[in-house]
Formats: sequence, structure tokens, C-alpha cells
Amino acid sequence: VATTVRDPLGRPVAAEWGTVAEDTAVIEMAAAAGLLRLAEDERDPRLASTYGVGELVRAALDAGCRRLIIGQGGSATNDGGAGMAQALGVRFLDADSGELPPGGAALARLERIDSSGLDPRLARCEVVAATDVMNPLCGPEGASLVYGPQKGASPEVARELDAALRRYGEVVERDVGVRVLDVPGAGAAGGLGAGLIAFLGARIEPGVEVVAQVVRL
Repeated sequence: VATTVRDPLGRPVAAEWGTVAEDTAVIEMAAAAGLLRLAEDERDPRLASTYGVGELVRAALDAGCRRLIIGQGGSATNDGGAGMAQALGVRFLDADSGELPPGGAALARLERIDSSGLDPRLARCEVVAATDVMNPLCGPEGASLVYGPQKGASPEVARELDAALRRYGEVVERDVGVRVLDVPGAGAAGGLGAGLIAFLGARIEPGVEVVAQVVRL
């Protein structure tokens, strides 16, 4: 299925996703928010957003899917899945109760998360986050410091993004009631793993095992 969504910089792009059986959607996050969507001189994980991933999730829900397999890898983003959650109704607010702009850098100003508008259909879904890395959200082995450079981050920017994701993780734990800071795999795809755990109730599974099971290898 091809769905028009936003790319990492907010431009419209046709992203493909698929179905397995009647109610299972297979979504590759990179189809919407991957490095493949950007020219090399456009790479900036401070600004890149996973909003389009949330739009793909919404399209799958609209199609009646209630089991979602979301592949994490090849991302251009470092926003902890905040953009994805915004597309599904979550609000990320600053000290003045204004909506944060897209991208990982803005999360440094996060004061409050309002998840009351989250799409209620997600509560009836099973979500599997498939990944081949088990990095935590933050720290020396976290999303920003390990993978930020390949997305265009300088060492200074990578440290800035790491601090922003730590703030994000702290507010998620306080306002959503889910701890994501030290969960293995939460740092996958620029922290999208953390967002999937916190807002979609996802469980992290090794990608190769998910593929083998789904295609009955």
C-alpha cells in the first residue's frame, strides 16, 4: 500500500507499507523517515522528524489492522519517536504550553506531555518493534552518540541531542508512566523504540526472529 506522508523534513512523499494476513501491517520506518529520503547536505537530526511514521501507523489503523510490525533502521531522525506520537495525537509542550517544533533538538525544552488525544484504537493493538540493535536511549551507547554522526551530527550536536533525549525520557516516565531510558532497544532508529514502547505499548524484538516467524522461514 502506498500512502502519502511527511518525510523527515515535512515534505510529502509516497511511502509504501504492507499487510500480512488480514489484520497485520508491516511498516518500515525508513520508508517515511529514513536517510534514503534526504540528500547528504539535508541531513540534520536536530530537525528531522518521525511524523511520517505516525502517519503510516494511522493509515494501517484506518485499514483495519490491529497488529503492527514496525521495522526500525536506516533512520534520519533522532527525536525519540516524538514526531510519530504527534501524528497520533500526543502533544509535547514547552514551559509556555506551546507545541514543540519537529526534531530532536526541541526536546531539550520539553516540559509536559499530554497524551489524552492519543488515537484510542492503539489500545486494542499489538505492536512489535523489530530491530537489529539493542542500544539504550541515552548515554555512551545511546542513539545520539552512536548513530548521530551518520545522520549528520557533529560531536557537539550529538551531545546536545543526547541531553535532549534524556530530558524526553525523564518526562515520558513522569507523565506517561513508562520508563524508557535504560530499556535495551529503546535507542533504535534515533530513539523511535522509546516512543513505540511509551505510546504504542510496543515490545522490542530482534528483527531476524520477527521476519523468520512472519514469513514462516
